[in-house]
This record gives sequence, structure tokens and C-alpha cells, in this order.
Amino acid sequence: MIREFFSPVIARFMLLALLLCGFSFNAHSQTTSVEPTPLTKATPATNDEKAEKIIRRAIEAHGGQNFLAVRSLIGRGFFTTYDAQGVSGVPLQFIDYFVFPDRERTEFRGAGNRVIQTNVGNEGWLYDGANKSLKDMKPEQVEDFRLALRTSLDNLLRGWWRKEGAKLSYLGRREAGVGRRNEAVRLTYPDNFTVDFEFDARSGLAAKTFYQRANQEGEPMAEEDRYARHLTVSGVTVPFVIDHYRAGLQSSRISYDSLEFNSTIPDSLFTRPANAKAVK
Repeated sequence: MIREFFSPVIARFMLLALLLCGFSFNAHSQTTSVEPTPLTKATPATNDEKAEKIIRRAIEAHGGQNFLAVRSLIGRGFFTTYDAQGVSGVPLQFIDYFVFPDRERTEFRGAGNRVIQTNVGNEGWLYDGANKSLKDMKPEQVEDFRLALRTSLDNLLRGWWRKEGAKLSYLGRREAGVGRRNEAVRLTYPDNFTVDFEFDARSGLAAKTFYQRANQEGEPMAEEDRYARHLTVSGVTVPFVIDHYRAGLQSSRISYDSLEFNSTIPDSLFTRPANAKAVK
């Protein structure tokens, strides 16, 4: 994501789902951009201690030590795309295997086809059952994976960003509906890429993630994840629904049926097969 527990990789889900449906997809096709909801109060971006306090509260809200003890997960559910008019496509079944911090295998089944995408650090491979093809991942697909890790809630709450030298700052409170506010923090990486994270001011649970990426014309495009249906499994509270928006329009939904934490996931699942026939 599932990297997709707290690390949603929507771009990879869009690619896999559309492969199953026989379509091509360009993750940078939108040309408009929107900004996040304005802050209700200007707050100095240097207020790191306030941001750290919000992260600590969020960790507790999501399970505390139970959350921090998670090392792997298996997620099962459905992925749905939406067109520009907001009409949903046919939900596709998926199973996702993720071993922290950067090994993931996502499988889709639908329309009589099977698609697998696997990432291990800076490498990866893609299997397309319809064409019986097995290919190494393209550089831009690997970059999508790295971007997803940078923008993930796991990255924020587990502190992986510290190794990259990113800076954490407090942004203030943002409107989140009638009588509701979200606490907002920001990660700023050394290359000036920024990610905003919002947490419900009352519960401390994850609410939104916001960042911008360039489209084909090099213009900034808004990307946003919204988290819903928080459920507790084995003492860990997680969002079972993740809605993704591009330029203010919903483009997809991840909906989990089940999540398993710390189950044994064999290394062989992430190893590139010798050929398409050897894919299991």
C-alpha cells in the first residue's frame, strides 16, 4: 500500500486492476490541482514538539505497542475504480502480502485473469496472466512504490522518515465537517517533497493524507487518501476503507474484508520466478 494497511499504493492498484480489465492507465493523466482544506489557525511550521505529540497520540489510538509490534500483514478485499463522472467500476478481488519495511506482493483476480506485482526495495516484477508474461518492473513503477512508502502512514508513525532526513512540523487544525477538526502535521523531505497527514482531533485516528505529484505536463496534481471504517483486529485499529482522490475527484476505493498481522509470509512469495510458467 496493505501497503494498504497504512501504506496505500493506489497507483499500483490502478495499474493491476486495469490490466485485469484490459485497459491501459496513466497515473499522471489529470491536469488540475487542488489544495488541502485551509488551516483554521496559522501555526509556525517549526513547532516540532507539537507534531511529535500528535504522532504519539495517533500511535496509541491505533493500538500502541500492539501497533508497533506489527511486522507483516496479509490483507484481503476488493478494489474499485471510479470514472470522471463518479461511476464505479466492477470491484476486483485482491490479496496483499506486506513485510515491513519494503517487501510487498499484491495479487488481483478478476475477469478470468490473474495479475501479480511484487516489490522488494528498489526492484520488482510484474506477472500478467492474460498474456502469460513476466517482466521486471519499469523504473517509473519502482518510483511509484518508493513514493507510496514516503507518503504512507506507516512511514510517519513508525519513524522511517527519520532515516531520510525528513523534517516534521505542526500545521494546525483543519476543518473536517460540522463540529469536527483534524490535527495536521507535515513531513518535508530534503528534496522539498512534502506530505500532509491529518488525524481526528478527538480520537487521534488517521483521517487523511495529502501530497502533490507532477502530471505529464509537469504541473502539480493533488493526491489524497481518506480513511474510514476503523476497526480493531488483534489490538490494532486500522481503516478498512481507503478512498483515493485525484484533483478532487474520487478515483478508487480499497475495501478490506480481513487483515492478518504477523502471520508467517514465506520469502519465496517475493522471489522473481524463472519464467511465467513458474509463477505460483
